[in-house]
Amino acid sequence: MIIESQLHFIEKIIEEDIKNGFSTKNIKFRFPPEPNGYLHIGHVKAIYLNFELGKKYNAPVNLRFDDTNPIEEKIKFINSIKKDIKFLGFEWDQEYYSSNYFQQLYEWAIKLIKNNKAYVDDLPKNIIQFQRKTPFESGINSNYRNRSIKENLYLFEKMKKGFFEEKTCVLRAKIDMNSSNMNMRDPIMYRILKKTHHRTKNKWCIYPTYDWTHGLCDYIEQISHSLCSLEFENRRPLYNWYLDQIVEKNKIRPKQIEFSRLNLSYSITSKRKIQFLINKKIIKSWEDPRIFTISGLRNRGYTAIAIKNFIKKIGISKRNNLIDISLLEFKIREHLNKISTRVMVVLNPIKLIIDNYSSKKIEWVNAENNPENPKFGYRKIPFSKYLYIEKDDFFRKKRKKFFRLSIGCEVRLKNAYIIKANSIIKNFNGEIIEIHCTYDPISKSGKNKKNSKKRKIKSTLHWVSIKHSIPINIYIYNSYFFLKKKVDKNFNKYINPKSIDKIIAYAEPFLHNAKKGDHFQFQRIGYFYVNTMNTYNKKLIFHKTVSIKDQWKKINNNKQIEL
Repeated sequence: MIIESQLHFIEKIIEEDIKNGFSTKNIKFRFPPEPNGYLHIGHVKAIYLNFELGKKYNAPVNLRFDDTNPIEEKIKFINSIKKDIKFLGFEWDQEYYSSNYFQQLYEWAIKLIKNNKAYVDDLPKNIIQFQRKTPFESGINSNYRNRSIKENLYLFEKMKKGFFEEKTCVLRAKIDMNSSNMNMRDPIMYRILKKTHHRTKNKWCIYPTYDWTHGLCDYIEQISHSLCSLEFENRRPLYNWYLDQIVEKNKIRPKQIEFSRLNLSYSITSKRKIQFLINKKIIKSWEDPRIFTISGLRNRGYTAIAIKNFIKKIGISKRNNLIDISLLEFKIREHLNKISTRVMVVLNPIKLIIDNYSSKKIEWVNAENNPENPKFGYRKIPFSKYLYIEKDDFFRKKRKKFFRLSIGCEVRLKNAYIIKANSIIKNFNGEIIEIHCTYDPISKSGKNKKNSKKRKIKSTLHWVSIKHSIPINIYIYNSYFFLKKKVDKNFNKYINPKSIDKIIAYAEPFLHNAKKGDHFQFQRIGYFYVNTMNTYNKKLIFHKTVSIKDQWKKINNNKQIEL
């Protein structure tokens, strides 16, 4: 039994259709990306919605590439889209292309001309736009609107055969130049583009517009529910008008339903804007971990489970809103906490010497790999007289609310002993280069717990043995690529100049065995993902996925980002 209150509004529409006699056997969905860029976080919402509904109703979901613009479309985008959908764990039923239907679309255009519902217009683009006016005033009919059917058929055939140059004429639907909906003011159905198409090559020099193509492709594939983002809501009358011209009574008529798109704070998802960043060499590619393409998120270490949990959490609605990026980070942090091995890595090292520990002694201490899951087991970490700790974990004089290492104060070294700082050594520039400590031999982690509790040790520091440490390459990405929460058309003014730091850090020897695809928690720092620099350079890079703690609380409290 389905509880209606638990259904989102699209499920309620489908359930109502079923109640009214629509057979569940005829339910069919599709995901129709344009192959002119990589998929981004906003597309995940549409992918998740269509494929999850497909699972729920045991209905097929087609993958259809709306390839109606040969200028922007590339095979590499098609391959990346398929890779991203599979990464998310979904499988499509059939793979189609709008270009499969070019001949059928052309024949239907001929039908509209014969029914006096379409005409060839010779006016330039700027005049057509001017004559359409605004929703608050009447449009102006083109001088060519009343061409005879015979003349329109003749001219459209010449367009198809390449007699005219680009931008000299278009085919327009003849609807209503006085409609308050601008999409109904004689929209363009075909334009001349003498470009090579990635599939049809040079067979066509006229290409259908997205609006003419989209709904009719849904009809050809017998899609029952065509799910679109909210910006297509005012295009629905045009979607239906085109269907009115060609549908047959014994076939399924697609129903367009709109849902709110996913807008994420401190980010952009516009393909045009991402391409701008690539062209200006601000980012390297569509797969850059600083942007919210699915490929970028994957390279940064985001998991499919976390991304889908994020989409599930925000839900499906019809109201546009701005989703805070902290929720996405919470979901990846939540998942990585369960699957990541804990390790100790020092990013900004300072030397710590334990004076009362023998320089000849090497001790292997036990460390839990993941306290969330005992199946991860334990590992051994070498402990010695000479260690690295983080520079920020030491301050010479004890300060208020600073509970880490200071002269005369005690801290615990993770998985090891309690130490006390006694003195420091500086270089000629007055910089601290060594911290000298003593350790308590009976304070080893896991032993004498009662004694440790009495001493009220407030801080535990991570560390690595200098002799056994290995240098690793780390890319640290700041949580925000843009300095403004809601990025507008002047997005390039808000790019964070410190969006990435590339450093060499020092890790415990366990990371000798790290391989591409591994997830680690660098204790007290964040979650990191092992990747390579690029396809050609196989050098391992540890990409920071997300911090241990929510970085956005402080930013939101301050209400601004400071560099």
